[in-house]
Amino acid sequence: MDGTGWRPVKRTRTFEDVLAQIERRIAEDGLTVGDRLPAERHLAEQLGVSRSSVREAMRVLETLGVVSSQAGRGPDAGAVLTSRPDSALSDLLRLHLGLTGLEMREVIDTRHMIEQWAAAHAATRAATVSATVSAAGGAATTELAAALAGMDAAGSPEEFVEHDTAFHCAIADASGNRLVAAIMRSLRDSMRKYSVEAVRRLGDTSVLRADHVRILEAIDGGDPEEAARAVSEHLAHAYPTLFR
Repeated sequence: MDGTGWRPVKRTRTFEDVLAQIERRIAEDGLTVGDRLPAERHLAEQLGVSRSSVREAMRVLETLGVVSSQAGRGPDAGAVLTSRPDSALSDLLRLHLGLTGLEMREVIDTRHMIEQWAAAHAATRAATVSATVSAAGGAATTELAAALAGMDAAGSPEEFVEHDTAFHCAIADASGNRLVAAIMRSLRDSMRKYSVEAVRRLGDTSVLRADHVRILEAIDGGDPEEAARAVSEHLAHAYPTLFR
């Protein structure tokens, strides 16, 4: 690695290596939406690759919605970050799910497996955090509690599902696995209509609320087995016809 923080890339599949390095720098440098990447010429020089390789990588990032390329010179040169790579992945996965026409059972089965794992890992991390007296675990349960309060105050099934989605995505975030979090967001967004219909069918959401409280307490208490079990039983309550 040189003084700029960039590493010369391998000559094979050059544009993919450029992509990987750009994503690494976005994560390591804490770049956010609105920040500007180096100009194409500077990137090519720092990475030791051709400008065409950098251009190809930028086209991929622009297609994914990660950056917006614009012409300019000096401080106005370079692509502008429009979303984080993990956010773009969620959008791409959601589009794929929408186009493949998956059956509801397939989506719920996948969510069941992923969310049990996420809840168990979130609880394990919470137990570790409480032992080290860190603020990170507290932030996770704060997000869950805020989503729970939003569900309590919801005035419609649509509003309830909005906060329910935030609750379950917070579980995935608390697991510490960004890919799991991206997949969960995509799954929830792709099944939003079905989630609203499920809430309407239930009418009384008190059972779902009790489930959410149980999940929150299990994660906050650092009990991975109970957290996974609580998620499984919660999904059975929300989609009873799929768990017979």
